[in-house]
Amino acid sequence: MKIALLNEFSQAAKNPIILKELQEVAQEQGHEVYNVGMEKPEIAEDVPEAYTEDNPRLTYIHIGIQAALLLNSGAADFVVAGCGTGQGALMSLNSFPGVFCGYCIEPTDAYLFLQINNGNALSIPFAKGFGWGAELNIRNIFEKAFSSPAGMGYPKQNKASQVRNAAILSDVKKATNRPLLEGLEKIDKELLRVVLTPRFLDCFYKGCQDSNIKEFVDKETK
Repeated sequence: MKIALLNEFSQAAKNPIILKELQEVAQEQGHEVYNVGMEKPEIAEDVPEAYTEDNPRLTYIHIGIQAALLLNSGAADFVVAGCGTGQGALMSLNSFPGVFCGYCIEPTDAYLFLQINNGNALSIPFAKGFGWGAELNIRNIFEKAFSSPAGMGYPKQNKASQVRNAAILSDVKKATNRPLLEGLEKIDKELLRVVLTPRFLDCFYKGCQDSNIKEFVDKETK
């Protein structure tokens, strides 16, 4: 499984901590990790000129777009995302078709979400509650998320109804969302320009399996 780590500018300093725990767990489980998140030192919000093309100011809005492109193109199978509270990233990711993101603050959240809802993304608060021992909680979250096949149900006897409900929700989302590329054509082009960072493009082009999405990204990078 290909896992992409995404985090916004406000949590750039946490990126190495989260990446270390994710990579160690993923390696044990045979998964591959792409670090698409920001890791440059935090810069005061009142100094916008300090953000450059090499160090963009990605917000939870931007990482939602990145997640949608990676998951819908097949460049990533799963996304670990986060912002200060995790709520903004949760809303942003879930606003796109093909993205099913759960809110996760402790290991049980991760396990139950994957077993019952069989989603493809987690949103984690990387500031709120991120204190002493936070790296242990993060590691335990990843272990619970990726140590067993998803969609197996909890409790086990409820698997059939839970799988059925996940499929129904997927159909509802297809019916109520615009197709991804149609929606992206409508949003601010500056938002798209900023999300196409070197790290994002590296992950995207290594695994993209959708020629239409690739053509769209090719066009936006010119």
